Amino acid sequence: MARNPFPATYADISESNLPAELHPRYTTVEYAVQRQVPPIPPVFLFVIDTCLIEEELQELKSALIMALSLLPENALVGLIIFGKTVQLFELGFEELPKSYVFNGTKEINAKQIDTLLSLGGRTAAPARNPQMPANTAGPKGNRFLMPFSDCEFTITSILEELQPDPNPVKSDKRPFRSTGVALSVATALLEATYPGSGARVMLFTGGPCTQGPGMVVSEDLREPIRSHTDLLKDHSKHTKKATKYYESVAKRAVGNGHVIDVFASSLDQIGFYEMQEIVKRTGGLCVLSDDFAGDMFKQSFQKIFKPDEKGNLPMAFNANIEIQTSKELKVCGAIGHCSGLGKKGPGVAETEIGMGNTTAWRACGLDANTALAFFFEVVNQHANPLTPGQRGFIQIVTDYQNATGQKIRRVTTLARPWANVEVNPSLTAPPGTLQGQDAVAQGFDQETATTLMARIAVYKAETEEAFDILRWLDRMLIRLISKFGTYRKDDPQSLTLSPNFSIYPQFMFHLRRSHFLQVFNNSPDETAFFRYILNRENVTSSLIMIQPTLESYSFEGPPVPVLLASTSVQADKILLLDTFFRVVVHYGENIAAWRKQGYHLDPSHENFRQLLQAPKDDAEQLMKRRFPIPRYVECDQHTSQARFLLATVDPVITHTSMGGGPGQSGGEIVSTDDVNMRVFMDHLKKLAVQS
Repeated sequence: MARNPFPATYADISESNLPAELHPRYTTVEYAVQRQVPPIPPVFLFVIDTCLIEEELQELKSALIMALSLLPENALVGLIIFGKTVQLFELGFEELPKSYVFNGTKEINAKQIDTLLSLGGRTAAPARNPQMPANTAGPKGNRFLMPFSDCEFTITSILEELQPDPNPVKSDKRPFRSTGVALSVATALLEATYPGSGARVMLFTGGPCTQGPGMVVSEDLREPIRSHTDLLKDHSKHTKKATKYYESVAKRAVGNGHVIDVFASSLDQIGFYEMQEIVKRTGGLCVLSDDFAGDMFKQSFQKIFKPDEKGNLPMAFNANIEIQTSKELKVCGAIGHCSGLGKKGPGVAETEIGMGNTTAWRACGLDANTALAFFFEVVNQHANPLTPGQRGFIQIVTDYQNATGQKIRRVTTLARPWANVEVNPSLTAPPGTLQGQDAVAQGFDQETATTLMARIAVYKAETEEAFDILRWLDRMLIRLISKFGTYRKDDPQSLTLSPNFSIYPQFMFHLRRSHFLQVFNNSPDETAFFRYILNRENVTSSLIMIQPTLESYSFEGPPVPVLLASTSVQADKILLLDTFFRVVVHYGENIAAWRKQGYHLDPSHENFRQLLQAPKDDAEQLMKRRFPIPRYVECDQHTSQARFLLATVDPVITHTSMGGGPGQSGGEIVSTDDVNMRVFMDHLKKLAVQS
């Protein structure tokens, strides 16, 4: 058996001088991996849609030039533009812009790119320059992907002179847009030049692909882009073929460790539903906005390149994640923005959740907000009884490349005690300790459980009917409450829950009503985007998406959190709603009337001016911390945009109840057939306690 030698610093180990790995508080340790060759800087390949109106293209060009100024000087950059055709620019030709033009209807692979551009082959001999890493395509590949410091003037000049696609577009037609081929060329170029190195393909588009592989809708405007109804009835003739194509592009990118990002600007759909796999499987970023001039795109895009406290870009590349467990645990799978590597072994569980049948995954792109969910199952707990005090172990090893090109190994080790659910704690537990079901209940984290259940439900939603998923959520909730609740059989009013379970049912109520599972009034692109964001965010952000926060502002004092219910809508109050995707400032009827009369402009009503300003300031702070930047909405009670609030709150008062009942006076009436939380909880109690 081969053994790794300990570092020299381990020679002085003692109880008072322990290395970081042996400190119980240090569950995660990072190691810088030393390599023989110099680190390869990150690669950024910009893919720009020129089928935009002049104003939109100008705003996009300004944003790109700003982003270039934030890149490290040694970062490698490349440029592709597309419309009816696809153009790859040779940045090493400084005399005048020089590009290679590709047919917008034909897919391009790495071998063809290698031949057409004379890149010298993927397995080229070591470069003459000793500073050039051996696994690059050498100087020939650098004509298209060059250090920013060497091509700053060239690429900036090309961007400044960029014009909209010259092909005429009739009034009843869409522009010819070769998005699929542009992504194919970008993926093939990186595959032929920098396989296995950190790289990003950053796609900027203003509409759906209308020709060639990846087409989601034809150029004829008489053909509408698919809706959820079309997908349900299988009336979308392009979706399956386009989805399969983009999955193949994603597979190529994952195989080489490259990220694909999508930044879209359109009032209509752009085909993200079909394209979502290229972002999800590679760990890419996505921003869907109405225009490139708005804050949603500009501020979100700036955040990507904002340096961290060390002056480096806040991103990591080409991560391989492997999990090892003690023999009592097996890995069911992962749900998040990664791809399974198909690594078999004794740690693979028979039950598959998400991307299973493996103990290793690849996430081509990581950042501070990336959160992956891993699922485990306990095996042989009855056949092999566990010794009291025994622990289960999980170790997660992540190898990645940081923004400077340095290889890092990040090791997280966790140990948790086992609890035998079948034993009677009163008979086996020492005084002051918890065993059996009590120990399990004490360790239950309802916020994390809600997030994990939401991810499983969203994963199921890709292949199952929404009705079946809702029934599954209901069954799981009833089983949980029946097992851990305290009650008398067939007496719903006797049911009580411990604090660790008390708000879990209301999380499930809001999850059932959320746009992750309810697609009404959302396009397929919006639904895919909402689910994409849920699968990359941490527990805190996920809970805001599932159960948004609501704060009330009034003359009575500082802002206070209020129930997410229609009874919280009052005429003399301002509400701040945070759904993660939208931040809504809602003015009550009286507040709106006073504002329209200009009372806030009168110095004698300074308190009113401050009241109006307070939610705006808080909303701005919320939006600064968020990626992507949420949409900001200001609305008055009883106006059309108040629907963003009314569609989210618990409909305590509806058009059928009309404010009847105790505690319902003064709220807003919601016209809906949805049941409210009180009815939901009454049914849950009845089903949970029945014999």
